[in-house]
Amino acid sequence: MEPYQLPEWAALAPALIMAATAMALFIFDSISPRSTNRSLLATVAAGGSLASLAVAVWFIFAGVGTPTVDGGLGVVDILGGQLVVDQLALYFMIVVSIVTALVSVASYDYLVDHAYQAEYYSLVVLAATGMSMMAASNSLVTVFIALELASLPSYALVAILKDNRGSVEAGLKYFLIGALSSAIFVYGISLVYGATGHLQLENIAAVIETGEADPYGGLLGLGILMLIGGFAFKTASVPFHFWAPEAYEGAPAPISAFLSSASKAAGFVIAFRVFTEAFPLAATADVIGLDWTIAFIILAIVTMTVGNFAAATQNNVKRMLAYSSIGHAGYALIGLAGLSAEGGELVMGAAMMHLLVYGFMNTGAFLFVALAEHWGVGRTFEDYNGLSTQAPVACAAMAVFLFSLAGVPPFGGFFSKFFLFTGAIEAASANTAMLAVAAALVVNSALSLYYYSRLVKALWIEEPAATRDRLAQPTGLYAAIIVAAVMTIVILPGFGPVVDAALDAAASVVG
Repeated sequence: MEPYQLPEWAALAPALIMAATAMALFIFDSISPRSTNRSLLATVAAGGSLASLAVAVWFIFAGVGTPTVDGGLGVVDILGGQLVVDQLALYFMIVVSIVTALVSVASYDYLVDHAYQAEYYSLVVLAATGMSMMAASNSLVTVFIALELASLPSYALVAILKDNRGSVEAGLKYFLIGALSSAIFVYGISLVYGATGHLQLENIAAVIETGEADPYGGLLGLGILMLIGGFAFKTASVPFHFWAPEAYEGAPAPISAFLSSASKAAGFVIAFRVFTEAFPLAATADVIGLDWTIAFIILAIVTMTVGNFAAATQNNVKRMLAYSSIGHAGYALIGLAGLSAEGGELVMGAAMMHLLVYGFMNTGAFLFVALAEHWGVGRTFEDYNGLSTQAPVACAAMAVFLFSLAGVPPFGGFFSKFFLFTGAIEAASANTAMLAVAAALVVNSALSLYYYSRLVKALWIEEPAATRDRLAQPTGLYAAIIVAAVMTIVILPGFGPVVDAALDAAASVVG
């Protein structure tokens, strides 16, 4: 059946498949609450994620969300425009489903002898459902509901190791800071509503463009500032980044991978949609007296710099990757910093390309840490010394992830950073401050090579501090790591479709 023959709500199929998978896992847990059938649980979670991925890819190639495709369904408005399925939504649904599938497969081995296995998979897929709905949200109300649907399971997942004090403490800190950021975000929504009288994004933009917004002066500007704060928390951007190192270190390593990749991508998709569709640059600047891209320029530079310098001082591998993910949030913020009244498809498309590649390389890096935890390896760089002598395949994959994160050719991270740099330089013609952003990107990428190389050196060059027992080769973890490594490599020669999809997604909201 062709997509255009389906009812409009079926355009949400990728998210609905995730929801149905979560419900199936909940029902299984209700029927057999003491079951530890990891094979069935992992298969259902991964199968649902892959089904969501397949449908999203099919929709993109079939022209769903693309008004120019003859016979295609075009951009789909659902519930009176509260939800919208376009190329942007489908692109990020693909990112979320990829990360969810990798994490589900890897968790098969990680959850050996752990309690709450059905709950674990249910919460992962439920959080992924919220993230997919975030991609399709077209109103500040649906944005907030989807944000909470993704956040509440995430708090529980971080603290799911109930016998581990670090996990429970990390979950509590994550919850408290998340509650604060949600309050700030909701207050920002109320101020925007007070200034414009609307919550749907295009209606907010229409009021701003007529010059009728903000009759009380400063209300809209304060609301926008608070919305930026809410997005900064979800993307682990400075100054709302403090939760990330604690949560990533205390959480199960697959959950750290999930939050640092899928959750970050979901945070960026709502930021991209809200700021491009609800707050047109020129009209908003006339009302609040300031170009909101300035805030993102500052955020991008500060976030990438703080993240990378903090990562360079770490001796704990998991915390190093956590701070590294903060630095990558700064790179993705270039997508918003480089927008101009004339457009900005290239720079936003580059940010989307980076988030897709990041989904493979960062998830793979955290899953390698999960593998090390499965082996009982410690958490410091020294504990990783000489692992390549016993696990050369996994260590080679980790080297691929680390060099790709640093932006070294011929890996996928190089091309996405190259496009970010090119987009920033192009955006400098409209805003010279983007030259500083481009320079910060280069400097921070060079710095990141230092601390990523430290771990590669520990794995491949240093001698092990002590004799280790024979290391197991858990099937699920190895499979997820190898798939992520292969995709990180092959995505570079096959980058053309990624570029096209990202630019089409950016063009759907910019302009």
